[in-house]
Amino acid sequence: MRRISRITVAGAATASLALALSACGGTSTDSGSSESKGDKGLAIAYDVGGKGDQSFNDAAYAGLEQAKKEFGYETADVEPTDGETDADKEQRLVSLAKQGYNPVVGVGYAYAAALKSAAEKYPDTTFGIVDDATIEAKNVADLVFNEEQASYLAGVAAAKTTKSKTVGFVGGVDIPLIHKFQAGFEQGVKDTDPKVKVVSQYLTQTAEEGGFSSPDKGKTAAEGQIEKKADVVYAAAGLSGQGVIEAAAANKVWAIGVDSDQYKQEALAKYKDSILTSATKDVAKAVYNLSKSVEDGKPETGIVRGDLKSGEVGLSDSNPKFADDAELQAAIKTAKEKIVSGEIKVKSS
Repeated sequence: MRRISRITVAGAATASLALALSACGGTSTDSGSSESKGDKGLAIAYDVGGKGDQSFNDAAYAGLEQAKKEFGYETADVEPTDGETDADKEQRLVSLAKQGYNPVVGVGYAYAAALKSAAEKYPDTTFGIVDDATIEAKNVADLVFNEEQASYLAGVAAAKTTKSKTVGFVGGVDIPLIHKFQAGFEQGVKDTDPKVKVVSQYLTQTAEEGGFSSPDKGKTAAEGQIEKKADVVYAAAGLSGQGVIEAAAANKVWAIGVDSDQYKQEALAKYKDSILTSATKDVAKAVYNLSKSVEDGKPETGIVRGDLKSGEVGLSDSNPKFADDAELQAAIKTAKEKIVSGEIKVKSS
């Protein structure tokens, strides 16, 4: 089908999903004139780690592919560069908007400042940002998730699975977003079995140091935790998590993946029997839904949150050893029901 005029859509509603996209110079006038260039749809700008991280960025790409298939429009996806500034990110987003892409999504909180500025310059374009809730604009959708809820369930799984009574958490970067993963995981472990020890470590203080993009750092951290007797290690570290999974497989202990169902990731296929489960958040669905809202002429705006109740965070059950463990599944089901009902309040820090 033909897309509704972008100008009409933007006038009808506002906001969009915040996944990382880019654009370069231009004004809102340029944005309007770009409509004549053709029928362009969703564009995404990747976070550090880029496409192929088997996690966060790849989930965004899956949403883009679904939108492209369903709506039959032109899409774009753009990689980050090493050491880039907010100005570089803004130029990337502005360039996409100027070319007529709508919506434009920045994948990751690092796009916040750039996306806010780009959205001001292109008010008739819907923008979306993943994992940031700070942008208040009529044409921006803040796509956020209750990662701590899925992480709590991962903690339940770890506590029920460990034989050594020691489990590990590896965070990519020491920031509030990843603190949510750690807090939920540790609470889930302790609520399930107070005798289980959690060994936690962050790879870097900033993303620029490679905390989300260095499998070697993840592998080293996991090996250190395994030496301390951790036999289940949960990583919330983007591309660095591949190293954690590799270390778990080499040492015949369990890994818990993150964001995507990493048991199903082709690049991790040789390690899949060591991936117990993954704490997932449906970035693909969030990106697709934003695209559909624009396509329907009613763009999403404001904070758009995914949680256990909506089914946009949870645990994957692709590994038969995990799925067929009746006692483990019963414990996870009970915890999930208590979180959804409000009986369990999961900490986010």
